[in-house]
Amino acid sequence: MQAEAKAPIIIKRKKSAGDHGHHGGAWKVAYADFVTAMMAFFMLMWLLNATTEKQRKGLADYFSPSIAVSRVSGGGEGMFGGDSMQGESSMIRTGTGASESRATESNASRGATGHEAEGGTEASDAAMEAVEEALMARAGESLDDGIMRHVTLEVTDEGLAVEVFSLPGRPLFERGPGGTERPSETLEDIVDVLAGGFATVRNPVAVAGHVAARPVPLRRDPAWEVSHARADSVRRLLEGAGLGAGRAARVTGHADRDPAVSDAMAVRNDRIEVILLRG
Repeated sequence: MQAEAKAPIIIKRKKSAGDHGHHGGAWKVAYADFVTAMMAFFMLMWLLNATTEKQRKGLADYFSPSIAVSRVSGGGEGMFGGDSMQGESSMIRTGTGASESRATESNASRGATGHEAEGGTEASDAAMEAVEEALMARAGESLDDGIMRHVTLEVTDEGLAVEVFSLPGRPLFERGPGGTERPSETLEDIVDVLAGGFATVRNPVAVAGHVAARPVPLRRDPAWEVSHARADSVRRLLEGAGLGAGRAARVTGHADRDPAVSDAMAVRNDRIEVILLRG
């Protein structure tokens, strides 16, 4: 039988007339910018509705390049007479003079020059540093280097803090008759120097006592009584050395709850803090 003839295979390709190609993702970027702008707009409207006029003024001043930033314009009215960024008329103000229409308690005694009026009791940072230098000078004249190893000085937010601490084999308090603790000669010498240095100003003084933790727990822990008794003993020493009795603002005992070093039982934690307060 003769093979049948095969029909030819015809492939017909059609071109699409409506294909305009790919447009890319530019519209996504534009849409994202639009959404971001709307979010910022609604956040701005919310802030305007949720904040007070004073808060809005503070936000505006924060982003304003005209705000004075200097050592004499601290933005507050603290014990050292820091200045507000704004005056009575919401204008930028620098200097330390008293306010004209609203003299604050800290600025009321100051004149147009901004200096402390004669007889004032407030001390500035410079005054605190001057007292610190005076104490170091008196200590150098009166005490030997071994005694000065017991003392550290630091100007803090609260004032000039003088920390006097025990050293191994050289405690600040010695066991006295009847089980009481009495100040050592080293502590008495240091307190004499402190009283002389503090006599140059009239700021109040605070005394705090700390003790080291005991190696074994006791049924009745005397740490609170001992720390307070030590602080009060230093207060009496200060007054006996010439510090006015009315200048003692507070006397506190902290027991072993605020150690100076990580080892709560270290001798370094037996210490007294005498703070010349800012005002």
